[in-house]
Order: sequence, then C-alpha cells, then structure tokens
Amino acid sequence: MLLGSLIILVPVNAQKIWITGAVEDSISHNPLSGVIVEVINDTIKVTTNQYGLFRIAVPSRDAVLLFRHNKYRPKQVAVGTYNRILVDMDTQDGTDDPISKAKAIARERFSHSSNPYYGNSSMGIRAFFDETYGTLYENKFIETAVKATSIFAVDVDRAAYSNIRRFIHLKERIPVDAVRIEEMVNYFHYHYPLPPPGKKLAISSSYAGCPWQPAHELLQIVVRSEAVNIDSLPPSNLVFLIDVSGSMGTPNKLPLLQAAFRILVNNLRKNDHVAIVAYAGTPGVVLPSTPGNQKDKILNAIDYLSAGGATAGEAAIKLAYQIAEENFIKEGNNRVIMATDGDFNVGQTSDQDMEQLILGKKETGVLLTCLGFGMKDYKDSKLETLSRKGNGNFAYIDNLEEASKIFAREFGSTLFTVAKDVRADVAFNPARVKSYRLIGYENKVIKDEATNSDKISGGIIGAGHCAVAIYEIIPVAGATVAGSPLAEVALQYREPADTVLHTINYEVPGVPVSFSDATSDFRFSSAVALLGMLLRKSAYKGNGSGKMVLELAKKSISDDPGGYRKELLKLVKELKKSGRLE
Repeated sequence: MLLGSLIILVPVNAQKIWITGAVEDSISHNPLSGVIVEVINDTIKVTTNQYGLFRIAVPSRDAVLLFRHNKYRPKQVAVGTYNRILVDMDTQDGTDDPISKAKAIARERFSHSSNPYYGNSSMGIRAFFDETYGTLYENKFIETAVKATSIFAVDVDRAAYSNIRRFIHLKERIPVDAVRIEEMVNYFHYHYPLPPPGKKLAISSSYAGCPWQPAHELLQIVVRSEAVNIDSLPPSNLVFLIDVSGSMGTPNKLPLLQAAFRILVNNLRKNDHVAIVAYAGTPGVVLPSTPGNQKDKILNAIDYLSAGGATAGEAAIKLAYQIAEENFIKEGNNRVIMATDGDFNVGQTSDQDMEQLILGKKETGVLLTCLGFGMKDYKDSKLETLSRKGNGNFAYIDNLEEASKIFAREFGSTLFTVAKDVRADVAFNPARVKSYRLIGYENKVIKDEATNSDKISGGIIGAGHCAVAIYEIIPVAGATVAGSPLAEVALQYREPADTVLHTINYEVPGVPVSFSDATSDFRFSSAVALLGMLLRKSAYKGNGSGKMVLELAKKSISDDPGGYRKELLKLVKELKKSGRLE
C-alpha cells in the first residue's frame, strides 16, 4: 500500500525524471550538507544544500544514484519506482562501533518490512524535550437529577491516535494529555447507517452492558454525514500554508510534509485551485493561485522548499487567509491547509494569541485544516486550539501511510465539510438514568452559561464522516423500560456556506443488550475507549486492563478496510510487552 502511494506521487516524464530527497547521518539523523549526488555512468551531478535536501534529473528508472561525502562511506541507491528518497550514510570510522552495528542491524531488519526511504524508519530515534499538550480534566459522573443535559461540540479530529502510535513505536512514555479518547475512537472506520437521500446528517444509537463495570451500561450516540462522490464535490480554493522554519529541517518534518502534499496534489481536479504560502522569519507567496491540473507547476513549488530561519506563524496565517479570501469561490470549498510542528517564535506565539487570531478569521467562510508533523518541539496544543476555534479539523502525520490515508483514501472527508458548528444536546431521562459520564470530548464540552447563545461554535463534519460519542451510564435500579426513552438528542448544525441553524431531533431507545450481543462496531469502539482510559490512568477504568482491550478488539475486527483495527491489536501488544500497559 505504501509502495503504491509512492508510485503515484509524480507523473513520469519520459525524457526527464526528477528525483528529490534528503540525506542524513545514520546515527544522529541530522541532515548532511555537501553530499555529492551523481548518476552512475552519467555526468549529472548535484550537491545537497544546508538542510541535506537535493533534486536531480535522471535519464531513466534504471538509474543508480551514488552519494559521496569525504567523512562518510559512499552509498548507492537504485531509483526504481521512487520519486522521493531518504538516504542515511554511515561515517567512515564507525564500522567497529557497537552502537553503529546495532543501528545497522535495526535498519536492515526494518528494510525487509517497509519502504526504507519513507515511513516510520525516520521517526525512530528522536528524544522528546519540548512538546506541549493542552491540559485535560477527565469528565466525571453527573447526577441526572442535578443536570439532565450534556452538551458538546461534535467533530471527527483524529490527530491523537496517530500521535500516540508514534510514541508507542518509539517506546516512549505517552503524555496523559496527548490522549484524547474521542480522537482515538473516531480514527477508525465504522458501518453505521448513512443519512437518507437528501439529508446531510443522521443520528443513531446503541445501548449495551459495560465490560469494565458490569453494573453500568454504555450508550453510543453516532452522527453520520452524507457520502459525496468525489466527482460531484464543489471546486476547491486551497492555500497550502507550509512551515519552512529551521525546526522543520529534520527528515520527519519537511521532507515528509512535501511527500504528503504530493499525494494531495495528485488528487486535485482542473476546477480546483492551489496557492502556496511558505513561512520562516517572514511569510511569502511561493505559488499564486494555480489550477489543479497544472500539477507539475504545483509539485515543483513544493519540491523546491527548504527549511531555515525563525517561525512567524501569526503573519503567515494572516497572509494565507488573505489569499484565500482574494480567491474565494462562492459555494466552493475554501480552505487553508496549515502544515507545521507548531513551534511559532515570531510575533504573537501563545496558544491564547492563536485562539484570538483564528476566532477573527473564522467568519471569513474560509475553513482550516491543521496538519502536525515531527517531534521534540511539536506543539500539539497550539494546532489543536487553531483547529478547534477556527472551524477546522486536525490530523497528525507520523508517516507516509498516514498521509495516504488522509489525502487519498479519505480525500473527501478530510477536505470537504458537510456541516459546521455541529453540537449535540443529550437530555437524559432521570427516570432511567441515575448518572452519566461522557468518555472523552473533555475540551469540547459546552459550559452551562454558554448554552443559550446561537453563536456557540461546534465542530465540523466532513463528507462520509462518522462521529461516535460514548457515555457510561449508571441506570436507575428497577426502572421500567417499556416505552420509556433513555434520552433525547437535539443535534444543531449549519451548512458550510450558510448561517441558518438546523436541528435534528432523535429519541434514544432504552432497552440495553448484553455487550456480547452488541454490534462489532460498538464492541471495537468500546475497546478503543477503554485503551484510552488505561493510557490516561483513568479513575473510571474499573476492572479494565490491557488484556481486556485485546480480548474485546480481537472479537470485533469484522470488516477492516485498511487494516487499522488489526494495527491497533499490534500496538496494544507492543504496549503490554514493554510494560507500559497493565
């Protein structure tokens, strides 16, 4: 699958094939400048720049590149099907070093299971020093007699799961505040019913026993959006806002970012338009708004980006929105796609500053997609704030496979919004529910004093998205269930280009089934929620354990497009083996 993604990145030119990439030290993974890159049996030759990046034309796919540096061992790499290459080089005097040997063995093992030029291999040895995450305070049980209605913003952000996966693969401790359970649950594909024809959204629910607290029950409320054929999607006015500051100079940042955007460009149509703003100390327009069928022009602009300088995030956001507004398409998809590690250090830089800035931009009608990259100085809190406050969505790209998922397999749902300002009001029946607890969504709960305002923002839902919210319920003992609803849901939303507030009402049936009789989607999402609670060391995990997560997930793999559910099993096993999961 990964190889297939790489093959389609660049249209093959029969006369000249451009190969781009980066060269790094095999031990430190620092970029190597001054490396001579030449085509064997040809006169073509280039040198890597100060960030280890190069771009070279080769005569055919049979070409072999030779990498030379006076302090490193020469290395040959066959071009083959690859258009982007990440090359690591061994020092001349490091062959007898035990650490060098261990690294070489690890790389050799990895090379047999994945593309050695892009993927998790470039993510594996970084330490974590200055990452920031927004503080989360776990939702508590609420007595229905005291407060019967739970209100939260509905969205389908998924950044937390891929970021957690990165920590697991690197065998690092997972910061508690990096674990946003709703983003873990909503990372996966589910099979809940689509809206009827002509409707934007649909609500469904499931109610069953709770495996980690047998005296409790679980309620899942699902919001599903309409699926839209890509050919019928409205034209897009996109602005790529790309961070090229010095902190982006590592292989798992700018080179991976460039590869990700190449996948997106491959999916653009002739009626789409793309502009590119790159920013370091000051932002600049790298590419004016360009039709999507001029792919070579767009790809060349992406390939020539290099990292260096400070990070002027505030000025860059303002310029990107300005360009998006200048090229605004009425009834179209107008969106800024921001790709960065979030490490702003010029102008206004705090999370609070970014919140105020983006709140002023959301009324323009331009939507926002935030893409996080890298580690060590990754600012998750800043990107999460920007997406949440700016009518946006948020993803973390830890490898090229994740980029393919976001920009190829989920192209429509990532970039095309069906509903914005989506919020759910769930009113529980006090005759049936003694108390309830929303699992996750901590930073999306809407406070009581704000509930009467029609200006309260909710989340955004893309085409074909499925948003799952899970409540843990303590039922009223001996309550009569016949004909008595468990709860009533009022779902409010606006269409992307409209200010009219729409409402969908739904009555939640109140007859629970045993957990084993619930659907595979219900059981799998419950297993993911339990995993999140264990990683957060939740006070509400009951008798849940890593073993229980494995058992629940194994029995609910079911239809698994992309193999993401099977991947979760591997991650849980890795956590248990390393002692990071009880």
